[in-house]
Amino acid sequence: MAIEVGKIRNVAVIAHGGAGKTSLVEAMLFDSGSIDRLGNVEDGTTVTDYEPEEIARKITITSSLTFCNWNGYRVNLADTPGFINFLEDTRGCLRAVDGAVVIVSAISGVKAETQKIWKYASEFEIPRIIFVNKMDKDNANFARAVGEVENAFATEALPLQLPIGAGENFGGIVDLIKMKALTFDSGKAQEADMPSDMADEIQEYRKKLVEKIAESDDALLERYLEGGALTDDEIIKGVKEGSLTKRFIPVVCGSATRNISIPQLLETIILCLPSPEEMARISPVKGINPRDGKEVERKPSPAEPLSAYVFKTIADPFAGRLSIFRVYSGSLRADSNILNTASGARERVGQVFYLMGKKQISTQVIGPGEIGVVAKLKETYTGDTLSDDANPVLFEKVKFSDPIISYAIAPKSKGDEDKVGTGLHRILEEDPTLKFQRDEETKEMLLSGMGQVHLEVTLDRLKRKFGVEVVMKTPKVPYRETIKVAAKAQGRYKKQSGGRGQYGDCWLAIEPLPRGGGYEFADKIVGGVIPQQYRPAVEKGVVETMKEGVIAGYPLVDVKISLYDGSYHTVDSSEMAFKIAGSMALRKAVQEAKPILIEPIMKIEVITPDDTLGAVIGDLNSRRGRVQGVEPQAGGNQKINALVPMSEMLTYANQLTSLTSGRGLYSMEFSHYEELPSHLTQKIIADREAQKKEKAE
Repeated sequence: MAIEVGKIRNVAVIAHGGAGKTSLVEAMLFDSGSIDRLGNVEDGTTVTDYEPEEIARKITITSSLTFCNWNGYRVNLADTPGFINFLEDTRGCLRAVDGAVVIVSAISGVKAETQKIWKYASEFEIPRIIFVNKMDKDNANFARAVGEVENAFATEALPLQLPIGAGENFGGIVDLIKMKALTFDSGKAQEADMPSDMADEIQEYRKKLVEKIAESDDALLERYLEGGALTDDEIIKGVKEGSLTKRFIPVVCGSATRNISIPQLLETIILCLPSPEEMARISPVKGINPRDGKEVERKPSPAEPLSAYVFKTIADPFAGRLSIFRVYSGSLRADSNILNTASGARERVGQVFYLMGKKQISTQVIGPGEIGVVAKLKETYTGDTLSDDANPVLFEKVKFSDPIISYAIAPKSKGDEDKVGTGLHRILEEDPTLKFQRDEETKEMLLSGMGQVHLEVTLDRLKRKFGVEVVMKTPKVPYRETIKVAAKAQGRYKKQSGGRGQYGDCWLAIEPLPRGGGYEFADKIVGGVIPQQYRPAVEKGVVETMKEGVIAGYPLVDVKISLYDGSYHTVDSSEMAFKIAGSMALRKAVQEAKPILIEPIMKIEVITPDDTLGAVIGDLNSRRGRVQGVEPQAGGNQKINALVPMSEMLTYANQLTSLTSGRGLYSMEFSHYEELPSHLTQKIIADREAQKKEKAE
């Protein structure tokens, strides 16, 4: 039987890598009785980090779904990645939840990754609460962490709890709503006396909390200003309303690894984060009816037609493709037929399951607001909508960021090319931020992703799941050849052997076009000096030579070529002869026209903390970059806009991580082509000649 919609909370746990997300989810599962043993990340024994690559690296690489029951509520939890290479996976999960717990470390505060994930949560209008973690560590500072939250997220942070002590002296919390002190032993809370040395601090924070709640209601404010008190129920109601409307962000604290204040966090989730019903009131669920193009709304009710969104795919070599979905309306039942509105395919649903990490728990029905998984849908992928055939709806897909780094890959064993392609296409089904293609120009297999670690993890998976090993190499940069001045040249091809010979003769004029101008061919033959039937062959020879390049083996671009003179032989001329003549004329003309190489220039956006701004700019300058501007960002960060050659950015991800101690972020996209400096051009031409010589030998 489906769970009552008002009793569901769909929650993502989000933060930078190492903040304690997986440990926090583990503690919530343990305290709620979902698991009977508390696992830990160091030993690789947690419910949600179960992939071998995650256990080996001790980081969350892919979002994992689990759930717990707490005081009659179902809390569905998404443990999400915080490492920069895997944040797009987190973004995909945020599309399917109604609220988020943002972990902020009591030691290191807000990091750049957390700010990026915060933006994703804002994109989907998700209410959030803050959990200040690691209060048990040395140098933990609750007030500093709260200040950083307000500064970085430009939102008012409202503590609902205060820590009792910090570091090794951290032993409990003060509940500012109920005005109770709690201490903890093995996750269990006991009431204690209010710490006398915190009396002033407690009163100050309690006053701030009550004032914030009173401000939201004229009647309450009037009573408060006249000296009246607010009841606990009024404060609780005000906290919920303020959180759901994002007027402020509630803050609680604790320690995930020492299991302190985790039950109180679960209670805060239920109070401050919305049920699917409440979320639908804040942000109604709307899609398009693909049959008539009209907008339709879906309410989280079992009486409504089925609508579900597939937000994640897992490629399992044994179980087949697993589609993880969120039901927005109606119910998805085992042994039913549904419509994939994105592809138009009709799918047969076999069993449906809840997920507890990698464990699948069979059920008969997944109701509105719930999250579940179904195996072996034939034509369903991440971002697809599943709906009732009679009442179709199509939800908007999440648009994931484009990859920022590419490597050339080659199988270690000859003949494994097909296995590489098959395996990677399966992995691509579960990771929309990967791209795999064969570069027609360089003949390389290119794998592109969000960073070097992302690609290394992908290749580890390829080996583990599909039994094929590959090597990674830096890919070739797509340089182009072009010219600086106009020139003319003759191509004359004459071959005489016994019988019929070969004869083709043409004159070409070549001139530069503006950057990005491509290629133009003009037939300016007058009076039939070359018959009409041979002229297309000249262009064919020109086009083939342009693809191969003239000076360094890169395609020739941004040129206008005119065929203006030539001669022919009535017997010996042929299309082949004129094609060769066209190629010869172009090669000669290019050599006379001051040929150059041009390189792709990337538009770069780098987010860096203030204290590493100088080092990052210095590094960009050393990469022949041109900084276009610097803009201050929230949370003590700066945004650098720059133009940098692609060849200098191939290993940038690792360097930025090193310069900023993992706090920097960057994105890049192609901007335009520019002339390559002559000393680099000479080096590339020399390398090309050496390769040709090697092949000839």
